[in-house]
Amino acid sequence: MAAMKVVVVECDASGNIDIDDLRAKAEQHSDKLSAIMITYPSTHGVFEETVREACQVVHDHGGQVYIDGANMNAQVGICRPGDFGGDVSHLNLHKTFCIPHGGGGPGMGPIGVKSHLAPFVSNHVVTPLQGVKPECTAVSAAAFGSAAILPISWAYIKMMGARGLREATELAILNANYIATRLDGHYPVLYRGKNGTVAHECIIDIRPLKAASGISEEDIAKRLIDYGFHAPTMSFPVAGTLMVEPTESESLYEIDRFCDAMIAIRAEITRVEQGEWTLEDNPLIHAPHTQADLMDADWNRGYSREVGAFPSEHVKAAKQWPAVNRVDNVHGDRQLICSCPSIDLYRD
Repeated sequence: MAAMKVVVVECDASGNIDIDDLRAKAEQHSDKLSAIMITYPSTHGVFEETVREACQVVHDHGGQVYIDGANMNAQVGICRPGDFGGDVSHLNLHKTFCIPHGGGGPGMGPIGVKSHLAPFVSNHVVTPLQGVKPECTAVSAAAFGSAAILPISWAYIKMMGARGLREATELAILNANYIATRLDGHYPVLYRGKNGTVAHECIIDIRPLKAASGISEEDIAKRLIDYGFHAPTMSFPVAGTLMVEPTESESLYEIDRFCDAMIAIRAEITRVEQGEWTLEDNPLIHAPHTQADLMDADWNRGYSREVGAFPSEHVKAAKQWPAVNRVDNVHGDRQLICSCPSIDLYRD
């Protein structure tokens, strides 16, 4: 959009920035290197130890560094993005400051810049900033973002206090490592730091299971609905995986309930692997199960209604029913439908 070219930097075997590749490409494009964007902790759930070195490499070739603050949930009270070497850093309110992450947003929050970039920030006619270049105009109709969202984060910060915010960060990291530890042995955790831990999220690699059984990450995601869960992030940042990001807000009971469900699903996959259920007829392929499925007089599947809709004691005690069966995700992603009225309707 800014008439720039994106140069992809390789990752090493641990999912971290390949510093040698970054250095080589920074040297190659040194005469026109503009900027790099780094997420810290990384989206693959690890505190990368070379973040300062990566920033320095870009600075040595005249570029600027944008630190993606989407993972502040693992930083508040523990570290400061400004210390890593970035020139710009945004601080998303979602996940970290009591704003929901689902539904496509809201991806909003303050953006901090180093002093040499201060004259170039966006301005506003209602609340003008001093020292900003006159050609830098507003990018939003609301000077301070969403008036419906910001008071929530403000109240959360005031009520939590410095100690509470730090404890929330520590719990988010603890919860992610607890999940990674409980699921270890059932599912491979794709990336870890050199001490064997993760940051605030962990990536469960489904690709080996799919190769062995034919069951995909989507099948697991849909089956989790039968266990009473909205699935974790699927196929991001790595295709064929599930990224689990518990934050600090779930109780130990809920986290154990999730882990129990994932372990039970792994046992179901084993039954497919061993031929007890066929790949074409098993609870994962048919998930999620609706009330209409259970009321069908022609139920002729290779497993019972109870296994399909009530696979655990938790859901027997409190069942949340999905309204529909699985939809065609690929069709929805690739079949674009224009809902815009015809331009002819505007002629009159």
